[in-house]
Formats: sequence, C-alpha cells, structure tokens
Amino acid sequence: MPGTRGPVPIPLHINGGQRDLTAEILEAVDQEAEVGTSTKFPQIPQAEIKAALDRLASRSMVEYDTKDREEVALTKEGEEIASAGSHEYKVWDAVRQAGRLSLKDPSLAGANAKIGQGNAFKLKWVKKDGDALVSLTDSVQDATREQLQCAKENRTFQDPKVQKDFMKRKLVVPQKVISYVARKGPKWAMEMPVEVTDLTAEMIADGSWQTANWKPYNYKAEGAQLSGGAFHPLMKVRQEFREIFFNMGFTEMPTQRFVDTGFWNFDTLFVPQQHPARDLQDTFYVSDPPEAGPPGPDPATDEALAQMDDQDEQDENDSAPASAATRAKDISSKLDYQQYFNNVRSVHQDGAFGSIGYRYPYNDAETKRLVLRTHTTAVSAYVLHRLAANPRPCRYFSIDRVFRNETVDATHLAEFHQIEGVIADFGLTLGGLQAFLKRFFRKIGVPDLKFKPAYNPYTEPSMEVYAWHAGLNKLVEIGNSGMFRPEMLQAMGLPEDLRCYGFGLSLERPTMIKYGISNIRELLGHKVDLGFIEGNPAVRLDRE
Repeated sequence: MPGTRGPVPIPLHINGGQRDLTAEILEAVDQEAEVGTSTKFPQIPQAEIKAALDRLASRSMVEYDTKDREEVALTKEGEEIASAGSHEYKVWDAVRQAGRLSLKDPSLAGANAKIGQGNAFKLKWVKKDGDALVSLTDSVQDATREQLQCAKENRTFQDPKVQKDFMKRKLVVPQKVISYVARKGPKWAMEMPVEVTDLTAEMIADGSWQTANWKPYNYKAEGAQLSGGAFHPLMKVRQEFREIFFNMGFTEMPTQRFVDTGFWNFDTLFVPQQHPARDLQDTFYVSDPPEAGPPGPDPATDEALAQMDDQDEQDENDSAPASAATRAKDISSKLDYQQYFNNVRSVHQDGAFGSIGYRYPYNDAETKRLVLRTHTTAVSAYVLHRLAANPRPCRYFSIDRVFRNETVDATHLAEFHQIEGVIADFGLTLGGLQAFLKRFFRKIGVPDLKFKPAYNPYTEPSMEVYAWHAGLNKLVEIGNSGMFRPEMLQAMGLPEDLRCYGFGLSLERPTMIKYGISNIRELLGHKVDLGFIEGNPAVRLDRE
C-alpha cells in the first residue's frame, strides 16, 4: 500500500496473483528439514521462487542455498524423434511396409530422409538393390528414440559421449538450471509479520516506536536505472587535462574558430607555401567561400582573452578592471596587422630578423585561402601576436579539434583533438623545456621521458617526446615540442629576449590507452557503443 503510514502488511501473493507461494514455502519448510524447490515446486518459474525466498530470508524466517546444475533439453527435432521415431527408423519402416522402395520415392527426398538413409545403411537395417531399397530385418531397436526419451525424462545422459554426439547432431541443447534448498531460519515463523516502514508523530508520542517491528533496510537492493546524459570518454580525459593545466597556471585559449586562413594556419608559423602539408592530399580547403580578407583582429577571441586576463588580475588585485570589451579594443588598437603581414612576407621571401628565409616569390593570394585548421597552433600564433601589445610572461593552452586529410584506419581519423601548451617568458632554455615536460607528464602518470631531436618549421630546436609503454614493451612517441623560432616571434613584434616553449599531443591516444580501446572507430563515429559511453568510469590520469 504505497503512501500509507504506519504498519504495512507484507504481500504474500506473486505479482498480485492468486497463488500464495510464500505461504506454500513456509508450509513445506515446516514439514521437512530441507526443501528442494526443483522437486517441490517444479512448475514455478525460478524468478518467482527466488523472489519469495528473498522476502522470507530478508526477515531471517528461512535460509536457503543456491544449487546450479546443467541439464539437457530436447530441441524441436529431438522432440519429434522422441515421439515418432528416428530418421533411420522412419526410412526402415517405409521400406518394410513397401517391401521394395524406389530411391526416387518422395519419402526419401527430404534432408532428414537422406540422414536416416545413411544411418540405416550403417546399422544394416536396409540395403541397396538396384534402384531401390530393401529391408534386411523384420524388427529393429530404435536406440536414438529410446535415448532421447530417457533424456527427456531424466534431463541428462548417463554416457557423456552420447550427450556430446546428440549435441553435435543438434537434437539436444545444454541449459543451466538454478534451484534452491530452503530450511528454517533464526526467526522462523509460520506467518509473515507486519512490519513498520514509516515513523509517525503518533508513534513518537505514545512510545510505540520502541517496540515496533521495523522493516530492515536492504542495502544490497539496486536502485532504479536512471536515464540521463553521460560525458563521452574524450570529454572526461579532456577535463582532467584542463584541471592539470589550470593547476599549473595556464590560461585557456578560445578555439571556436575551426576555419582559418592559410596565413594564420601556415605562414605565421614559418611554413613555406610549397610545403607538402599545404597540398590537397593533407589539408581540407574550403570551397565556399574559398578565401577571406587580409589578417585582422578577431573581436570574439580578443574579448574572450581579455575576460580571462581580467579574471587573473582580479584574483591578484582584488579590484574589478575595465570591461573585457574595452580591454580588447585597447589591445587591438596597439597592433599593426598590416605590418605583421609585411614582416611575415619578408621573412619568407627575403629573410629577416637574422634569418635568410626561404627566398621564394611570396604569393599573397595563398595566405587568404580558407582551410579547416590542421592544428590549434594557428590559434597560438594569433594569441602570441596579441601578446606584442603587452609583452610579458604568460602560459596558454588549448584542447580542441583539428582536421587533416588522412586515410581512416584503426588509429587515424580525418579529425582529432590536439592538446597544446604555450609558455612565453624571458631567458627560457631548452633544458627548462625538458624539465617542464617531465613535470607535466608526471602529472598524467608518465614518470620517465626520453627526448629525440626532430624538425618542425616553426620550432628550433625541436624534440619528439617518448615514454616507455609496458604493454608494447618499447618506447612510443607521446608528443612533440620545441622552442618557437625567432623568425616567427620577432615578426609578431615581440622583443628579442622573449622566448616561447610549444608542446602538444593528441587527446585520443591517452584516452584509448586509459579505456583499453584498440580501434579509434570504437571511440568516435557511428560504431560507438552507447552503453559504453553511459557506463564508462571516471578517469584519473595519474592512477592506474
């Protein structure tokens, strides 16, 4: 009686039915020391018996043990043989009744008849006489039928070899049977007690709560399944990385711009216009519209960055600075984008800032082509150029999607998430970068790193980062890093002694390792198991 207060009678009927199964179990246990449910209640479904036993056991009225055993059940074909005879018997019977049965007789055309014919030959019940079959005996013993009838009655075979043969012939199937043995419990009684479920004001006033028979809490009961949203594993690992960056003093860069120009995606990063990465085989180019205007300020990005800087200043000074929009306009007014464009052209075409450049004819139209960004370093370049308005030590990071025209396989997709960190400060050295990377990767559970010299157009020196993979028993690459080139930084207007670290890794690889996923298409795309998404656990990168 949901919603009622005070004593509530315990229901004895199963699902509102007429059968009082709980009372029947109590009567059976009262008459016998131990009651086997498979023999006492053979027709009652196992789930109903367990529900009744659990109600009694929760009140310590009875105790019970679970017994598992394997039985055999006849298939549809097995049932037909048990009732009408085996295939070989039917062939022999048809031949006996006909005296001489033509091989073309319709009764021998079916698949079962072919099996029966072969078995009848093997048992020497019939033989071939020209184009017909004749019987070799007046009576036979149908052992197959008898064995199946015995198995149907006893639910098992005496000879395991016979059972294996019948299973191979798909005449029987094994099935697991669960039964219970019940006996009296510590609080044995022939009647179900009335239990109190709610404490009322009247019970407190008259003191009856002290002697009431309270219904015990069932701490093993599972709660109802709640249908709700769930974070994707990538988002869980992404949030863990964000917390690590925030704890190390980084500010998150706004990365909402998936489409960018060739200028920000390539040219500002000292990537030559003839570089293979700019080919259609590696980069997605936008066809409509195919190009944008010259480089200039991005108000949305500037305001978001100003807002983050304002928050940092407010935390330090405990006073509200000017509005983010005002700060963004003030910073943009100090930046000369046309001069920046000219500097980038000079570095590529003629050389500048101590570099001889690439010395090729620079094509202004190539800088305006729209692409799906191939790395979030395009955003880093914009943020570092903005830093020229107020050069100072700072730390930025981003985690977002990038796009590359790659062949899809078990470990590659045409889009993935890039984790990138940028540190700008005065007097930075390569040894400092290595020390920082060791500290960063230690926070995600990678204690020992190895560094290998590498080449990147926009960093010099550059290093690939390796770690020991216990499962593969070898060193595997887990990231890339380097110090941004002077040709890149000084073209932005940054002072000569301001240096910058850059490092990055993918988000998918640590996620796949953490969740034991071998195929990236099980993590992203239409083949993803929603049950895995809803049921996957939280992640801690610094723990197994």
